[in-house]
Amino acid sequence: MSKFYLTTPIYYINDLPHIGHAYTTFVADTVARYRRIKGDDVLFATGTDENSQKNVEAANKAGETDLRKYLDKMSARWQETWDELNISNDDFIRTTESRHYETVLVFFDLVNKRGDIYKGVYEGLFCDGCEAFLTEKDLVDGKCSYHLKEPRKISEENYFFRLSNYAKPLLEHIEKNPNFIRPEKRRNEIVNYIKAGLNDISISRQSLKCGLLFPLDKNQKIYVWFDALINYLTAAGFGHDEEKFKKWWPADLHLMGKDITRFHAVIWPAMLMSAKLQLPKTIFAHGFFTINGEKMSKSFGNTIDPVELSKIYPLDAIRYFLLREIKFGEDGDFSLVYLKEHYNNDLANVFGNLLYRALSMTEQYFGGRVPKHSEKSEGLDPLCEIDVWREFEDKMDNYKFNEALDVIWKVIEAANKFIENEKPWQLAKINENRLKDVLYNLLETLRQVGWLLLPLMPDTSERVWKQIGIDTAEEKGKKIELAKIWGGLKSGIAVKKGEPIFPRII
Repeated sequence: MSKFYLTTPIYYINDLPHIGHAYTTFVADTVARYRRIKGDDVLFATGTDENSQKNVEAANKAGETDLRKYLDKMSARWQETWDELNISNDDFIRTTESRHYETVLVFFDLVNKRGDIYKGVYEGLFCDGCEAFLTEKDLVDGKCSYHLKEPRKISEENYFFRLSNYAKPLLEHIEKNPNFIRPEKRRNEIVNYIKAGLNDISISRQSLKCGLLFPLDKNQKIYVWFDALINYLTAAGFGHDEEKFKKWWPADLHLMGKDITRFHAVIWPAMLMSAKLQLPKTIFAHGFFTINGEKMSKSFGNTIDPVELSKIYPLDAIRYFLLREIKFGEDGDFSLVYLKEHYNNDLANVFGNLLYRALSMTEQYFGGRVPKHSEKSEGLDPLCEIDVWREFEDKMDNYKFNEALDVIWKVIEAANKFIENEKPWQLAKINENRLKDVLYNLLETLRQVGWLLLPLMPDTSERVWKQIGIDTAEEKGKKIELAKIWGGLKSGIAVKKGEPIFPRII
């Protein structure tokens, strides 16, 4: 059995999760579920970044004098959100946990022994929004390109990491491993950034009120980005569970928004090189998305709570819209108007109607039981052929979720066309055997569509299987190579039509 270790970024908890956080986490969940049905042993980690000055400011704003109490409350809210959104993570890491600090200390010692940490004075620019040290080449018109604010000039005695030592090794690694940074646009940006020259970075701060104590100087705290990136090692067991670490490292996939690509694709691999640890296989940065064409911002009042949205639309409808409407790796737009259109057209009319019609005809013509089909259904090719599966897996392996859904919807649309061509209502009068074959073909197609949708729309898969009479636990227990063979639906089982799975929203 192969292993697959993937991560989301760990999120600041100075506010509640919004739809942008949910998007990254939905993608990670989709990948994790896909790798599981492929037969991989999966470790899917997410969590919260708690050693941040932003969290201190948020606690103060909320009138909370006990920072730890605030962090505990907010981290719990994030965990509850992922539970409510049916996220299948295997680990949830908090950077205030003792296991994380233990990992940080072991990692720090390796880097320090390499001679890559030294004391100096930092004089330069600092963006409070990014919690990052910037150089002039990072600015656009003198401002942070993401927060559109001028950074502060600061001067303080800090400890530094010799990032400049790793420019050449990083470029060589990127050249030899074309999938190390994806998509290609982000890779090109990082290559150009490194070629412009890397400066050593400060990895401690004197003025922080929160954070992990700096091992070499108790008057300083570890800079949040040096600490936060190490969480990926913590979740894999580094420094406290060596057997676990041997199994899971290196990470197969780090997922993040494009605004933190530089930290993950420059600083993080350089840190790992310094500690003589393997680098992650792929760092994939997705784009930003706007809300109705406008930048998403609390100040604009247009952030969307994914839990509240799921009270209006089924959770899988939200996943479907985000994964199909926004090409992964590129910028996109989220619109409640388009969400409703996709829901009513794609889910209610095209897919939901197919399932409801197939079940209704099974009830009408065969007493609600899957008909026994002939061994050779002449003229009836399987709607889900092996080529469909091959194309689907190719799209999923390459994180082309929108195209994977296109593959599935071609099958669904072909099944609807199949009904119109075969006209079961006429076959019921003249050719019962042909009618059995037609309806079995439709129901078996729906079983396989359930498998295709399982990583992308997991709730929907189970509802489809239940309605066509399948024991979902038994079906999910199948190996995928067996599950996708045509003819897995047993004749004679009772369907359970129930209500349409995607009722129209007016």
